[in-house]
Formats: sequence, structure tokens, C-alpha cells
Amino acid sequence: MKTSARNHLSGIVKQVKTGVVNSEVVIGLPGGQELIATVTCDSTAALELAPGKEVIALIKASQVLIAADLDGIRLSTRNQLAGTIRHIDTGAVHSVIELDIGNDDIISASITVKSSEALQLAVGQNATAVFKAGAVILGVKTGA
Repeated sequence: MKTSARNHLSGIVKQVKTGVVNSEVVIGLPGGQELIATVTCDSTAALELAPGKEVIALIKASQVLIAADLDGIRLSTRNQLAGTIRHIDTGAVHSVIELDIGNDDIISASITVKSSEALQLAVGQNATAVFKAGAVILGVKTGA
């Protein structure tokens, strides 16, 4: 599959909580971390989302923030994927940070160069990718 979203994470649906309009989908990633997606109930039905279903989560890099130190801080977003910075590509305005979150999964964040410098980000440093559940688009293989 080719998309403009830099982040493609495969996982297995662990839980679906259906509301009136939206469903919250908990996805287990191969490395043991969890990802949360909020999708419409119509999408939940159309994709036949249920525990055990294989899914692909797409997240644009521009929707991902990088936190260098969350010790003692709680955030309202439940998507907080911890990892190690593997690569930094610095451009004129933005830097793309590649975070290894385990099991060969990489999540990329596009943040400003100023933010990258303020956080003093470096390859090998521990960091956390942070993004809202609404930033996640789910897909399934047809016939799956």
C-alpha cells in the first residue's frame, strides 16, 4: 500500500468501545505497545472492526509530536509511544524525527527545527511520540 502518510503501523484490534457516533479502537502493536484510534461507527461497521482483526494504522508525520521527557507529566492523549530516536533529518524549517518503537516499527514526526533544537534531540536519545486518537486512520486488507 502506498499513501502520503509517512507512518504505517500494523497491529491487531484488542478492543472496540462503540459510542453513539464514534468508536474507540484499541490496537496492539507487535512490540507490545498499544495505539488508540477514534473512528466513526459507520467506519467500524464497514471495516468489520472487532477483536482479533488485523489493521493498518496510518498517521501523518505532521500530526505526531515528540516529547523528550514525560516523567511526572500526564497528557490527555492516550497515544504515547516510547522509543529511541534512530534518525533526524533536518531541513530549512522542519525536522523529521524517526523514532524506533520496537519490533522494527518506526514512527516519524515532522516538527519545527526550532522545536528539535529546543528539545536538544539526538540520535540514540529516548523520546515519546504523542498524537491524538483522531489523527489515526484505520485500514484493513480486503477479504481479511
